[in-house]
Amino acid sequence: MTNFELALAFAQQLVIILIAAQVFGYLAKFIGQPRVVGEMIAGVVLGPSLFGLFFPELQKSIFIADTMPILYIGAQIGVGLYMFLVGLEFNTQLFKKQARSAVGVSLAGMLVPFIVGALLCLWLLDKPGLFASGISYANAALFMGAAIAITAFPMLARIIYERKLAGTALGTLALAAGAIDDAAAWIVMAVVLASFGGGAMLAIKAVIGGSLYATFMLTKARSWLQPLADKVEQSGVLTAPQLLLVVVLWAISAYSMEWVGLHAVFGGFLLGIAMPRGKLTALIDARLNKITVFLLLPMFFTYSGLKTQLNVLASFEVMSIALVILAASIFAKGIACWAAARIGGADNRTAMAVGALMNARGLMELIIINIALKFGVIEQGLFSIMVLMAIVTTLMATPLFQLVYGRHMPVATKAAVVDEPTTAKPSQE
Repeated sequence: MTNFELALAFAQQLVIILIAAQVFGYLAKFIGQPRVVGEMIAGVVLGPSLFGLFFPELQKSIFIADTMPILYIGAQIGVGLYMFLVGLEFNTQLFKKQARSAVGVSLAGMLVPFIVGALLCLWLLDKPGLFASGISYANAALFMGAAIAITAFPMLARIIYERKLAGTALGTLALAAGAIDDAAAWIVMAVVLASFGGGAMLAIKAVIGGSLYATFMLTKARSWLQPLADKVEQSGVLTAPQLLLVVVLWAISAYSMEWVGLHAVFGGFLLGIAMPRGKLTALIDARLNKITVFLLLPMFFTYSGLKTQLNVLASFEVMSIALVILAASIFAKGIACWAAARIGGADNRTAMAVGALMNARGLMELIIINIALKFGVIEQGLFSIMVLMAIVTTLMATPLFQLVYGRHMPVATKAAVVDEPTTAKPSQE
């Protein structure tokens, strides 16, 4: 295949991906779901589970093997930039103020899923097609715990801001607890990636290197970036060279995390947190948001969907495993967060709303299982099961939240309105 033919084939893929993402995103919004839920489903629909099932030859002729490396690169850039934007929107002041009150909810939202994940692995580890051969029980249990404990923090933030709950007890509790949960889940996943098949030195390099880099980004980096923020604040514009500098810093940060043995998304997220808040973060979001969310992120969903084979669920044994994992994930996360919120003094309505919001996995689940599949921690069967779990728990979140908390929310003292389909406008600190 010539370069021109390759480019033409990829362009055809991209048009189909974008159309599917827009159509399913609109349908999701029409039925009251976040747009990103529809885009997740669109990725699965374009894969072998549906499009490939009914039109196998046509699906193979469109998503040809030669273009997969290009789609993979676009997907990785998309998810990396998206996590950078999530970092930009991470309100560290809110986190600091609410961290203590959210610790109970967060600990319950991590501890119970990790216990459930460890118990599940006693049963799952010997099942074929789920975990990589030779994986230790500890690594399998840690992965399952992280996969069950993780929260769709970007979607949670979007629901909170869209409902104007950012300054309420529910909003601050859910955002702070979700942030702690995801940070812990990513740390555990980093340990799994570092230790799986890489030996002690690789694990030490990843843990120490990642810790040092995170410490640097969360302490020194913001002060070093402040002169750039001051220039943008004074001029009111973000010039092309300044934007290029930010993109280069993102690439360096992503590569640094890859170099120490972790994943590039960690680097992008840390750089986003380190960026000084104000005009700089608002303009970066305005420049990168559309291309990331409308163009690159659907490529990630499609790449995940092409690796998802829901036909494996046709087996009674695999379907049984999927239903057990789904039920265990829902109850472990939702009930634990509800109970912890109640013990912490929240009324039942607020506690149930926290449990509903924290139970969604969304894009964060897709990222973590894609990383696990890439590094050989899990196999195709478990990957497909976890995609199903991510979609179902994400679909449940909004209707459950509206059911227990109502459609008419109290207006918060500090609220922001978000644009579809991002999580929220960058918070001002």
